[in-house]
Amino acid sequence: SSPHLVQVRERIRINGQPISKELFSKYFWLVYNRLEETKDPPHASMPAYFRFLTIMAFHVFLQEKVDLAVVEVGIGGAYDCTNIIRAPVVCGISSLGIDHTSILGDTMEKIAWQKGGIFKPGVPAFTVAQPERPLEVLRDRAQEREVSWVAGEGGWGVPHGGGLSLLSPQCPLYLCPELDAFEGGHQALELGLAGAHQRSNAALALQLARTWLQRHGCQGLGELMEVPPGTALAGRTVPLAPVFRPTDAMVQGLRDTEWLGRTQVLPRGPVTWYLDGAHTTSSIQACVRWFRQAALSQDKPHDGSEVRVLLFNATGDRDTAALLKLLVPCHFDYAVFCPNFTEVSMASNVDQQNFNVTLENALTRCLENQRTWTRLLEEKGGQDPWLPTPLRAGGLLQPTPARGTLLLVPPATRPLNSPALVFPCLAQALRWVAQGRDPRLAAPTGTGAHPHPAASSGAVLLREAAAVRVLVTGSLHLVGGVLRLLDPELSQ
Repeated sequence: SSPHLVQVRERIRINGQPISKELFSKYFWLVYNRLEETKDPPHASMPAYFRFLTIMAFHVFLQEKVDLAVVEVGIGGAYDCTNIIRAPVVCGISSLGIDHTSILGDTMEKIAWQKGGIFKPGVPAFTVAQPERPLEVLRDRAQEREVSWVAGEGGWGVPHGGGLSLLSPQCPLYLCPELDAFEGGHQALELGLAGAHQRSNAALALQLARTWLQRHGCQGLGELMEVPPGTALAGRTVPLAPVFRPTDAMVQGLRDTEWLGRTQVLPRGPVTWYLDGAHTTSSIQACVRWFRQAALSQDKPHDGSEVRVLLFNATGDRDTAALLKLLVPCHFDYAVFCPNFTEVSMASNVDQQNFNVTLENALTRCLENQRTWTRLLEEKGGQDPWLPTPLRAGGLLQPTPARGTLLLVPPATRPLNSPALVFPCLAQALRWVAQGRDPRLAAPTGTGAHPHPAASSGAVLLREAAAVRVLVTGSLHLVGGVLRLLDPELSQ
């Protein structure tokens, strides 16, 4: 899976646990040296980062003799390097969203075409409720899988013992019934992951697990029906998969599932951190629904004030203005923007270095986000908040006695506070938000002397508030950096 949050070893797991540092080092150099020895001299180059780790993951799984590998594509599907698997047991496509538009296309239909590229002849595939047109694209992609001859041993549709086998002329695609249908008259299914959108993911997971179990001889879990080409589907674009009674292991699996950085709550005394790596419009909408339910629905403390803080960053070609607009209704008292760098100097944690992004470029993006947020608040409330003049980050990188090192924004030209702040790194941002009230984070230094009015007045509010609720969302790399600082054990 990708990306990793704290350590690169998270991407390659066995029995749910990241492989050990020793195994990672062993297989990294084995794969690296093998590629180095066999690469074509005229076009001498190593695979890019994600491709190398994908090759390495497959090698690890083969050498460690895993029974089942669950592989998440990197971007899209059709041209993703994970798509070299010729005969998977089953394929699944979760809810589609607009993301990576420069690579996948700028419409849901184009993205659905890319996602459907993982379908294979004769291999059952499942998806969840999608908009009508993208679902039709997935259906068409499934039906265009042509007759294919495959040599191998034990592949889907291939008898044990190897040889050649004629596969089904198309990929049978099914729509997952809603999770409610699996509950029936017995106890409601409890999910370890919060958020209504996780019910869709759980329904997909049940169908994928059922397919694997049936492949290994388990009976009584519902049978898939063959749908001849051209058969009318009673008004449906894609046939529904069967409903079955989940096994005890499935029920436990859904209940015990944990997923760091997604709808995760970390209570630390008066400060509660809400982490959800959401970076598309649909996932931000789901994040807002979850945050409202998990944090904003709670009664305000009787013995003092509540302060709400947004910590946000987004990378790549994402429309950050559209994402931020969806977050405005949460009524944050402060919005904090900073790069994904844990510290200004990242030498201490190379797993979270991104050599494709300079600190100057990242800070310029944060300053743009600050202006966007201030403008959105102005449009919403008809206020006239302080709007900083357009800036490039380069001119702000040299600390001065007047500015200090806390914020990379100029002092206000008017005394009116701005609730949008920019910090040079996550460590400084989190220290300011926590104000020494989270035992894992040291108190900030020199806050009171800082010329920015929102920094000093906000520090007072944060120190005195009975409850501080912080939503960390946007880039998963941002969430990972926050987790590293709030839970140092994840770096071990």
